[in-house]
Amino acid sequence: MTIVEAPPGLAAAADASLRWHSGGRIPLLATLGTLMRGNGDPSFAVLPGSFWTAFSTPEGPATVRLQQSGEGIDAVVDAQAWGPGAGTAVESVPRLLGRDDDWSAFDDPAFQATLPRFVSEARRRNPDVRLPSTGRVVDSLVPTILEQKVTTIEARRGYRYLMYRYGTAAPGPRGAMPDGLLVAPTPERWLSVPSWEWHKAGVGPQRSATVMRALRSASALERLALLPAAEAGTKMQTIPGIGIWTAAEVVQRTHGCPDSIAVGDYHLASYVGYALTGRKTDDAGMLKLLEPWRGHRQRVVRMMYLSGFRKPTFGPRMTIQDHRGY
Repeated sequence: MTIVEAPPGLAAAADASLRWHSGGRIPLLATLGTLMRGNGDPSFAVLPGSFWTAFSTPEGPATVRLQQSGEGIDAVVDAQAWGPGAGTAVESVPRLLGRDDDWSAFDDPAFQATLPRFVSEARRRNPDVRLPSTGRVVDSLVPTILEQKVTTIEARRGYRYLMYRYGTAAPGPRGAMPDGLLVAPTPERWLSVPSWEWHKAGVGPQRSATVMRALRSASALERLALLPAAEAGTKMQTIPGIGIWTAAEVVQRTHGCPDSIAVGDYHLASYVGYALTGRKTDDAGMLKLLEPWRGHRQRVVRMMYLSGFRKPTFGPRMTIQDHRGY
């Protein structure tokens, strides 16, 4: 993630643009931050007052700049895009920013009364946060596979290495956009990564093989974005190496799924247990604790994180592995 100053007149030079009446001032970083693989994710950049991202579309790569103005029901999001996929990219912006993410049932006073105070208070402080929906399965799936059974630090280090080696420069006016912004590799490009580069990235053969196996069905994977989240997650798991944790992490991002919970996560069950009971729990215990809010379990977890709650840090930590042999 890079922080830079946007030059004036940039919007006029865009290949495509869109003004969306969002009905409220959406906190861009809080809403879209869940898509970023850490602050060093080179496919995102944050400017004062605007947010940039670059990605592939069926028509080709695109760079998108988002900026807000107005307040309340008069709030709008202006999107400008560059590159062959600019038109498709700006059309995806409302969904990306949670246009279809309906919090009305969660915000109903009767439902709010069932929530722990710190969760309802977090929602009161973040009334316009939404769950993003990218509709781009491969872009979410690959880095999620890289995060399987390793530390977040290790996974993000490997992902950045592969992005810098195999990503492509984001389209747009040079000198007028963030330096170093990259588009993630296409499925064909990912499939061209040789075994020694996976090794240099610290990605073991099990995870790299899962990426390769999945992306041989890339077109079918992208069609999963058209299905309901639960069905998409189930079909995703028919690919060996993709289990319930990976599928849940993906549909949270691709579908803005308000209920999917990443069972098998190294930290989540313990976090939820401490947040709700003051004690550590396992996956079964976490699901039992969250059951009263089925249909909104991901919203509840999202508000837990936004509340600022942190679980105790004592106890063993997962060891960072490095198999690169330097």
